[in-house]
Amino acid sequence: MTTPSIHFPCRPFIAGLAAAALAVAPVRAQTADAGRAWARAGTQGDFVIRDFRFTSGEMLPELTLHYTTLGTPRKDARGIVRNAVMVLHGTGGSGRSFLSPTYAGNLFGPGQLLDSSRFYIVLPDGIGHGGSSKPSDGLRAKFPGYGYDDMVVAQYRLLTEHLGVNHLRLIMGTSMGCMHAWVWGYTQPGFMDGLAPFACVPAQIAGRNRMIRTMAMDAIRDDPAWNGGNYTTQPPGLKAAQMMLYIMSSAPLVQQSQAPTRDMADSVIRAYLQQRMASTDANDFLYQFNASRAYDPSSNLAKITAPALFINSADDQVNPPELGLAEAFAKQMPKTKFILLPISVDTRGHGTHSLPRVWGRYLGEFLATLPER
Repeated sequence: MTTPSIHFPCRPFIAGLAAAALAVAPVRAQTADAGRAWARAGTQGDFVIRDFRFTSGEMLPELTLHYTTLGTPRKDARGIVRNAVMVLHGTGGSGRSFLSPTYAGNLFGPGQLLDSSRFYIVLPDGIGHGGSSKPSDGLRAKFPGYGYDDMVVAQYRLLTEHLGVNHLRLIMGTSMGCMHAWVWGYTQPGFMDGLAPFACVPAQIAGRNRMIRTMAMDAIRDDPAWNGGNYTTQPPGLKAAQMMLYIMSSAPLVQQSQAPTRDMADSVIRAYLQQRMASTDANDFLYQFNASRAYDPSSNLAKITAPALFINSADDQVNPPELGLAEAFAKQMPKTKFILLPISVDTRGHGTHSLPRVWGRYLGEFLATLPER
């Protein structure tokens, strides 16, 4: 029997592999350094609004809005701020969630589209989110039942009364922030040069979207351990609500790539739920989801006069393209350009709204169309 010959890799090949491995280390280190740098970036502050009255008629003696800013506001000869950009986060998020290498690193860095050395970037935490006033601060279920209109009014007051911003170059928004952008569009139509709402529809939340939200909220409210909001430990119903959120915001192609085996799928979803349970309060979650209950800009679209770049992704299960809603409503706004991003290895379902590498070129083209001031 002939003994098979064994070929060992030649020294240059081995040396090449070693060099490649060594080259990866600095790249990873640079990425980690960039992540830490953005995590520390910006100036943070709090704005306290006295006797804030909500649309429900309820009132808070003090409403705190937390925010982060990057850059410096610049005014023209008439005292109008011309370089301010406000970016509005999604449900359960915060303004600082945009300070990541994948988002800020592709938008706010040197030479990027919204370079913070040229633009004044405002990243507010919405009511009930982040460092702003929320149920878990102590009021629990006695916290006022805020809605999107209240959140937008508070953002307006933050800008005008505290930060001295009397005009915005651009309002960007993701998911809930996308919906806020539409509310801004018809309640303050002359306040901004442009709108960039990503991952939503300018109409009442209904159908599957609302059904999932209702199931998530009911999972908390119907849990006896919730106890009307007066629990001592997070009620198990919160975990079921988190499951609904995952189904709502995930995308099959991404999850298959992330977890191509049964055991990996089990591990990924359990790790996700564990992390979410450790960082989420049930009352905060319930209020955040319930805040969308009265949202419906569809009858006010004619009031939106600012140019808008409206982007959804075809793999977004929150706003599925087969409904045709986004296109139909976009047609009612002559200055709105709607783009449906096709599914690709780069899209991330609903989360595509936070990936400038996917939609950045469209934003660049849009910014170039805005009038010079």
